[in-house]
Amino acid sequence: MQQNITYISAEEALKVIQSGHRVFIHGSACTPLHMLRELAKQKDRLQDVELVFISVQGDIEVHKPQYEGHFLINTLVVSETVRPAVEEGRADFTPVFLSDIPDLFNKDILSLDVAIVQVSPPDAHGYCSLGVSVDIARSAVSKARYIIGQVNENMPRTHGDGLIHTKRFTHMVWHNEALPQVDYSSKIGESELKIGKYIAELIDDGSTLQTGIGTIPDAVLKCLNNHKNLGLHTEMFSDGIMDLFENDVINNTKKRIHPYKTVTGFAIGTNRLYNYVNDNPAFAFLDIDYVNDPGVIRRNPKVIAINSAIEVDVTGQVCADSIGTRQYSGIGGQLDFMRGAALSEGGKPIIALSSRTNKGQPRIVLMLKPGAGVVTTRGHVHYVVTEYGVAYLYGKNFHHRAKALIEISHPDDREELTKHCFERFKKM
Repeated sequence: MQQNITYISAEEALKVIQSGHRVFIHGSACTPLHMLRELAKQKDRLQDVELVFISVQGDIEVHKPQYEGHFLINTLVVSETVRPAVEEGRADFTPVFLSDIPDLFNKDILSLDVAIVQVSPPDAHGYCSLGVSVDIARSAVSKARYIIGQVNENMPRTHGDGLIHTKRFTHMVWHNEALPQVDYSSKIGESELKIGKYIAELIDDGSTLQTGIGTIPDAVLKCLNNHKNLGLHTEMFSDGIMDLFENDVINNTKKRIHPYKTVTGFAIGTNRLYNYVNDNPAFAFLDIDYVNDPGVIRRNPKVIAINSAIEVDVTGQVCADSIGTRQYSGIGGQLDFMRGAALSEGGKPIIALSSRTNKGQPRIVLMLKPGAGVVTTRGHVHYVVTEYGVAYLYGKNFHHRAKALIEISHPDDREELTKHCFERFKKM
């Protein structure tokens, strides 16, 4: 441990939190589970403590029914952990672009009393790192009145905007715990590989990629081994990028801003990934209001934005955050990158989805489900890709859009879609 630093127990550190406080909780692979479990133990002295975060990993305890009234969850992305609490009305959701969240803190629209973050041990100069989740945490620790740091030897020390000097912490708690492990590579199926191949054909050498986490992004990355001089400027990434780095496929040599560096807001994957980014100067973990700024994104040439969807209607409206009225995730950064890629010289914004759900429900539909949220508008959509091909919608009218989307829908859905589209558009 670093000398001349006083570490205290989580129980003692959390006493700074009072009833009515709004508390930021570090998210993704940096979710401070130890601190949350300890916070739950203090429920009897606390009422109406608002907890604000984006996606969290693992059992955070405070989302369970017995803590209602003590802790009020206000999530900015509905992750799997808190989805039942949101559906049951014990938690709430604030729709917001990921790039706008720092403004909510900085302008005191969501003023923060306390920030609880998980960080790497301090270096010789006294600086800790926000690790693999800088994203909105950078602005949170800059604005919160009190900062509690869970110091974890397993947290990678990353380069970029995530450095915090030990003197900035109100309290520091030393507690080691394993980081969450996420790996989608084993779940890639035949349809995902087909989608990956179609998208790979759209990517030119020298392109700058934005890709996320999941089976389709990993499938795309598996299909890029014959490409050259790709760059990465992305909201987040996972294990799929590492082989491309090691084979010099991704080298960031053609980027106009941050050449030779991968720019990201956060990362989540396996220990292989965490070890790879640890103290690696080739990666810059930056504030999300910069990473996801369309004006920044567009400055690189040939930006390829690859984003997923829950369903797409025949006019090109993209629902990516809800299943009807059921809130499934959040707005996130999809539109930031879709617009940034569209404005980039030679850029291509891509929506990728399988033609049907695992339960056999169509995902290319006549109309979105009642209550579904439109994350990417029909005016922002250029490419839609399924395992049946690529539909290019930009500049096309409703009739031609519908025709192009029907051609990449599941074959068993095409007849009914064609019939309804003829009734709607009077031609097909």
